[in-house]
Amino acid sequence: MSTPQVQREIARFVSRTPGSRALQQEAARYLPGGSSRTTAYFEPYPIFVDRGEGHYVYDVDGNRYLDFMLNATSLILGHAHPAIVGALQEQASRGTAFSAPTEAQIRLARLLCERLPSLDTVRFTNSGTEATLMALRAARAFTRKPKIAKFEGGYHGSHEYVSVSVRPPAARLDPAGPTALPEYPGQPPGVIAEVLVLPYNDLPRCARLLRQHREELACVLVEPVASAFGYLPARREFLVGLRELTAELGLLLIFDEVQSVRLAPGGAQEVLGVVPDLTCLGKTIGGGMPVGAFGGRAEVMALFDPTRGAPLAHAGTFNANPMTMVAGEATLRCLTPEVYARLGALGESLRQQLRALFARLQVPAQVTGIGSFFGIHFTAEAIVDYRSVLRGDRTLAQGLFVGLINEGILLQSSCAGALCTLTTAAEVEALVAAVERVMRRLRSP
Repeated sequence: MSTPQVQREIARFVSRTPGSRALQQEAARYLPGGSSRTTAYFEPYPIFVDRGEGHYVYDVDGNRYLDFMLNATSLILGHAHPAIVGALQEQASRGTAFSAPTEAQIRLARLLCERLPSLDTVRFTNSGTEATLMALRAARAFTRKPKIAKFEGGYHGSHEYVSVSVRPPAARLDPAGPTALPEYPGQPPGVIAEVLVLPYNDLPRCARLLRQHREELACVLVEPVASAFGYLPARREFLVGLRELTAELGLLLIFDEVQSVRLAPGGAQEVLGVVPDLTCLGKTIGGGMPVGAFGGRAEVMALFDPTRGAPLAHAGTFNANPMTMVAGEATLRCLTPEVYARLGALGESLRQQLRALFARLQVPAQVTGIGSFFGIHFTAEAIVDYRSVLRGDRTLAQGLFVGLINEGILLQSSCAGALCTLTTAAEVEALVAAVERVMRRLRSP
């Protein structure tokens, strides 16, 4: 249920964005819901962006927004970074895609393999969805077992076997614990039967379930930093236990680092000190271009080697296209250890300031995140898994999200976001001050 305060914020939003409202109405004539991306929509309609510059985006009505969405955290250098623009312009003049490999893919692959502890070799895709799809296929072929294990509330793209128990409503949850639930009507029962759903951050229960199904399971797929939970980092002892358990049971451990790769040169696996068998990547490694990648142990990745008559084919017209490769290379070369450290320190400062603000305002809230990530949850309960996230106050979160847009600040609709290399203490202070103004409006009569 909405509140009068939230409705006031929505009315203010509508008054500021007539151009976006008109474009949404036109778009809905040709695109279901007016978009090709469900996550871009929010009530009453999304802003339509005209351009991005640095840390800001500008909508079609001329409003400027300090951007902490950063295209789902992928734009770690901000919008239209000169190094990326230059690399793309140079490559575009030479051709955008070919039916043959280019040297650019070698350079980006080398950088990734040198940085991430788990990568012996890597292959490129065009999205994180494709990356997790191919990693699961590799795990099944390597172990010769069909089932996969994933976590309740965990998002890993939109292919079939990961589209299980992603965002089930509270009324459908089994009080006894996670179960495999379909994401849409008519989803094949055979898909649901091949997915074991686990509780995040609960090692004893995971151990019991994994031991029970060990003969059928190929792998465990997990985000070491759960993006759908406000970028909640898994407890390190939980990940260490998963690593030991999967090794003991002969299962592959797959890290979905499509987003968490932005934490350090070696991603979350470097920060948390746990090395998986396979890693899925995306977002920041493409410099704002469509990208995904998967890689890991040489003996597993050898299943894709056509020079050895390997059993797994992996095609894709735009896989490792040179535009993505040069943009990704330009991005990674800007991301030095010092840059990651500065972003991490600034992210921690933001999280601490937000916690202090909510305490001062006497608003029950949790602030999650790690490194350059942050997430806001309106609940007095500690955030540990999907169910604790679900119990938060979504009406208040909606009010904050829309209210911040009215303040010229963009977060994800879940009230999560990320910093970029252009973020300074001034942008952090601007965000915290805007949150305070919105919260005071939402609590006023």
